[in-house]
Amino acid sequence: MVSATFRFYEELNDFLPPERRRRDFTVDCARRATTKHMIEALGVPHTEVELILVNGESVDFTRVLDDGDRVSVYPRFEAVDITALLRVRQEPLRAVRFAVDSHLGALARLLRLMGFDTLYDSGWHDAQIEVMAGEQHRIVLTRDRELLKRRAITHGCYLHSQDAVAQLKEVFQRLDLHRRARPFSRCMRCNSPLRAVDKAQVRGLVPVAVQQTCQTFSQCVGCGRVYWQGSHWRRMRTLVDELLNYFGTAATPESETATRSPTRCC
Repeated sequence: MVSATFRFYEELNDFLPPERRRRDFTVDCARRATTKHMIEALGVPHTEVELILVNGESVDFTRVLDDGDRVSVYPRFEAVDITALLRVRQEPLRAVRFAVDSHLGALARLLRLMGFDTLYDSGWHDAQIEVMAGEQHRIVLTRDRELLKRRAITHGCYLHSQDAVAQLKEVFQRLDLHRRARPFSRCMRCNSPLRAVDKAQVRGLVPVAVQQTCQTFSQCVGCGRVYWQGSHWRRMRTLVDELLNYFGTAATPESETATRSPTRCC
């Protein structure tokens, strides 16, 4: 048996019991225990960790702990570029794609509204999400910290809020998503891309009054759902503008290709 002293910083303390927050504490570790094993044994999912220092040196999750080691564990740095120090992941994901836990359907729809490839199914089990995240290189979003501890999940976010809009803001802030957003470019129901269609192509697919008053239509290439700019679209437009303005980015005209569906999407 060996012992090591740990200190967790910033929001990582939320995963710890009160007596271990924002202070050094020493714990016993099994021989050959790695940093990943001990960090998760203490309650912090590895996907929440951005930097680990052991005795002042940056290490990865496979570093075996020795007796007397001092371990400092950090979340993402907001204001300081520490790229040269990072060791915990081999490389960032090139494409931002999500797999959303089965309890977060409202968040999944909002991410699709913002144009992000987001898979969701209310019937998924944790093992299915793990396989999908590993095979398709997706970022897992969840309020279940045990899910984020699964080995094949390399990128993920634990969401603190229970409100879908607040969760969306959490994801945008943590992953710096506002410059990648393409609002109204993806189907909120099935996640497929939308394409602009002529008014004649939607005849019979939308109410007569809509066809008479609206000029711009889009259709999902997957499920065929038709969208147009009605009252629901305007409410979604307000949400999109508030979010992007909050992060200092206005939606581009190119992102306004989609529209509202005949039935509620959210």
